[in-house]
Amino acid sequence: MPTVLRIDGYRFFFYSNERKEPPHVHVESGAGIAKLWLGDARIAYSLGFRTAELAEIRRLVTVNRTILQERWDEHFGRWNRGPRGPGQRG
Repeated sequence: MPTVLRIDGYRFFFYSNERKEPPHVHVESGAGIAKLWLGDARIAYSLGFRTAELAEIRRLVTVNRTILQERWDEHFGRWNRGPRGPGQRG
């Protein structure tokens, strides 16, 4: 479960067994957890975050998308991104 970014009290991380999914990141802070697709920062799921917090998390994913994608590629391998999914372009 490598942490790839810490910013504004949020921890962004990957689960190592999810390499066959499209690029995404998990975010946690306090009792909240969420999963967002890197392609469009769409929320796949969330639990425990308020609407304003989710808006901020989406903004942080959008602003840091390049570094998050680079970390995904380093961790899972650039050529092993899995099937295309939400927010992914062919």
